[in-house]
Amino acid sequence: MSAIDWLIVLGLNSAIIGYGLHRARGTTTSREWFLGSRSLPWWIVGLSMFATNVDSSDFVSITGTTTSEGLHIMSVHTIGSIAGGLLAAFLVVPVIYRAGLYTNAEYLERRFGPSTRVLSALIQIQYRTSVLGMMIWSLYLMLVGVADLAPWLAWSLIVALVALSAMYTALGGLRTVVITDALQGIIIVVGGLVVLSAVWRATGGWGAMLAGLEAAGESARGLAPGLSASDLPRVSSFRGRGGGTSPIVIMLAWTIIASSYWTVNHTQTMRLMGTRSIWDMKMAAVLGVALSLPVLLANEMLGLFGRAQFPAFAGTDAMYPHLVSTYLGIGLKGLVVAGILSAGVSTFDSMGSALSALFTRDIYARFVAPDREDRHYVSASRWATIAILLLGFAYLPFITSAPTMLTAFRSVISVFVTPLFVLYLAGTLTRAHARSGLTGLISGGAYGVLAFANRELVDFAWLPEWFTGQWEAFLWSILLTAAGMWIATLRHGRAAATEELTETETGWLIRSSEALGDVREHPFDGAVPKALHPWWYAGAVVAVCVAITVWFW
Repeated sequence: MSAIDWLIVLGLNSAIIGYGLHRARGTTTSREWFLGSRSLPWWIVGLSMFATNVDSSDFVSITGTTTSEGLHIMSVHTIGSIAGGLLAAFLVVPVIYRAGLYTNAEYLERRFGPSTRVLSALIQIQYRTSVLGMMIWSLYLMLVGVADLAPWLAWSLIVALVALSAMYTALGGLRTVVITDALQGIIIVVGGLVVLSAVWRATGGWGAMLAGLEAAGESARGLAPGLSASDLPRVSSFRGRGGGTSPIVIMLAWTIIASSYWTVNHTQTMRLMGTRSIWDMKMAAVLGVALSLPVLLANEMLGLFGRAQFPAFAGTDAMYPHLVSTYLGIGLKGLVVAGILSAGVSTFDSMGSALSALFTRDIYARFVAPDREDRHYVSASRWATIAILLLGFAYLPFITSAPTMLTAFRSVISVFVTPLFVLYLAGTLTRAHARSGLTGLISGGAYGVLAFANRELVDFAWLPEWFTGQWEAFLWSILLTAAGMWIATLRHGRAAATEELTETETGWLIRSSEALGDVREHPFDGAVPKALHPWWYAGAVVAVCVAITVWFW
């Protein structure tokens, strides 16, 4: 890259990070650090949710996956994302919000007991730090493939970005993170549109791209088994790496993945819980999904254009950096790299604040040091932020050994995250017995470990593919977790319809919850105006997502 490109990259990101450090000053209480005093309006939370949702690994991994497997990944960004966003903001998180809680794991103790709280915190930390590893690797690929940096210099820059993200996140907490995310979201959108526009023009448009895929046919390199390049623009063409998985199963698996992301992932639920009202929470989720959709779809289209232009290109996760390096000139290349770095930093800070909150409240304050001063826990969260972000580097060996980054991600997420997703749904939507939570986690988690071991470590000949396959595992995990909870509920009886959540915390955990104040249903005087009811906007996004999926099916 040229000096102008580097000036753009460093100038834009330095300005936002500097602003974050400036805004971080003055955050002293846990209510401010963890939830922004529950005062954040819907639009800034929605922008932050979008910036957190679209991380740097998405640009690289989504383009790479589409290049080799086609548009089946569209399901996670259309049907999956809107389903997950609505489940989280309209059904699950309002229950947690009204209870005056700070984390989604905290809710599980009130509903199912302390063991589920601890397991939820640990599972989320493992789940999201593995994604952090994907982001780190994607940034490395971009800096080496586009910026032509030497490996040691690329790693040095990545470490610096992680350190700076940790610094302003540790100091300012959620409010600072949300504001910087909103600014970074603007750069992400502009950078994404720039690269798609350049590649579109260079290829000659949609028709020329389809013709290029048809010409490449089965001779294109790096395709999943059984696919021709001409199959890539259809969602239903991919049938798993073995060729025997129904596209419906794959779509359902992606829907479960996305729903788990929006519900289990505290990097998103923390934002929803920081809104000033239930209405703001719902509107923020709709906005976050709506803004994410065009940017993520653009990355998918880049995979198709890349395969049409370079049918012999074999490095799937290297396709996005290759397109940027090939088609963008001075200035534009810097803008795109600035967007990639902004996407990375916006998710670094989100993970740092959310996962450190889980550690501090759900492990440290609950079981190690339950009754210290408020400032002690703010300090503990700041140190935990740094440790969490460093943990992402531990996943690099596993990620770099997988065929694509998303292959590694899909293989891990069904083990414990999917059972945890079932617990949140059952806890808020059913009268499952309190003892059923741990039973469900054990039954679903035991299956997840067995299936993962069969896929990744030892091939058990007695286990069929339809039972342990990467895609089928999500459906079996849902079923077996729910079955464990159902059996436990049959034995112990259903929870009473009027049963209150059980308060088991003491000391600071109780005091900090009481400091949150009353719950606001909406910010308006009187009733919510009919034109501003969240369901109208949610329905419109649902219609768009369904229409896109059907069109490309």
